[in-house]
Formats: sequence, C-alpha cells, structure tokens
Amino acid sequence: MSVGGDDIAGLSLLPRKARPGTGRDTKIRVMTQRDIDPLRLPVAPFAADAGDLAGDWAIAELPRLAESECPPEGAEVGAHPSAERANADLSRRVRWRVVGSLRPVGGQHQIWLAMTADADVVLQCQRCLLPLDVSVAVDRQFRFVEDEATAAAIDDEIEDEVLVLTRALNLRELLEDEMLLALPLVPRHDECPQALPRSFGDVDEVEAAEASAHPFAALAALRKDKGGA
Repeated sequence: MSVGGDDIAGLSLLPRKARPGTGRDTKIRVMTQRDIDPLRLPVAPFAADAGDLAGDWAIAELPRLAESECPPEGAEVGAHPSAERANADLSRRVRWRVVGSLRPVGGQHQIWLAMTADADVVLQCQRCLLPLDVSVAVDRQFRFVEDEATAAAIDDEIEDEVLVLTRALNLRELLEDEMLLALPLVPRHDECPQALPRSFGDVDEVEAAEASAHPFAALAALRKDKGGA
C-alpha cells in the first residue's frame, strides 16, 4: 500500500446547493488533509465529506505495539526492553489509510470508516526465542452509532466493528488496537534456526500457554467466532 508523496489523497472542495435567488451553485471549502488532526479525527464530518486520509507513524509512536516486539540482543533489563528495538530505528513505520463514507439505509445515513494499514514488525519466536520478521496487515470497516445501547444491539448482527460516535477519535489508538489484534497469537518460524531442546517441555503445550497469555487473545477469539457465525 503506497501512502507517500502524491499518493496521499486529501479532501477536496465539495459543491453546495444553490442559495435561494442566486441561480448558481457555490462552493464551500471543507477540511483539507492539513486541517485534520488524526489524533482528534472528527468522524461525522469526515464521513460526510467522503474523507480520504493517509500517512504513517513510527512503530515507536505506538508504544504497545513496540513493547510486543522481540527485545534486541543485549538489551538491558528494564520496564519495557522490547520497545528499545522500535526506539532505535524510527524508519520502521506503520503505513495507514482511512476513508469515511455515509451509507443510506432505511432513509438514514450510517457513518462508516474504512481502515487499512500494514507494517513489518519483529516478534519473538515462541519455539527458539529468536527474532522473527512478521508482516502485519489490517483491513477493517467500522460503523459508528449514537450510543452504547445501539452498539450492543447491532454488534452481533454485523461482521464489522461497531463503535460509539464521539466528537473526536484518536485514530492512532484505534490503529494500534487493530495492529495488536492482527499479530499472530503464537509467532514462530516455519523452520527455526535453533530449535528448543525437548527437555524444555512439549512445544505444543508451551505454544498453547503463550496463546492464552496474549493480552488480546480473548477478543481475537470473539472476532473469529463472530466472523464465522
């Protein structure tokens, strides 16, 4: 997915209905890409304008994702040694794009946001404990509703995510949640450069324990069940 330079689409001028008595259409200036703060994305107007926004963040700017990575060799023991890898190389980035839209359903307009993202992260193989390069991709659709009750009522009816509409959405936090959910529960090499000795215990049991300990394992399982329902 290319999001750099001229490939990044901003928001353009949109036509407005003619004012009474003027006999001609006028145009209003809507939000441009420079006007939009992705940390405070105004979802409703962004969707109404069919907004299209793209960019990238360093993995280090997504602290929970950075902490999920394999600690670099020789890293000092600390609160979050895994984050040292991301902090040491700010060129490693998460590329993303979001597109807003209104979908007419039953005489009303539903607010939707489509998100795609990708990044290359370095996880720790749960067999040999060595670094493992993993390509992570996100392709999600979000429907926004007015309150928690509505979200709960329709959440089981549709496969896509249902969120409560707020005045400003922190896009980076939402993106980080989705990237974490897209990580493999038990990362491992197809063929480890150094296999664990059998004395370390049964590999399948170790992997099952690692999967259950994953902080997003329960939510990921629920999504899988929801998608297959």
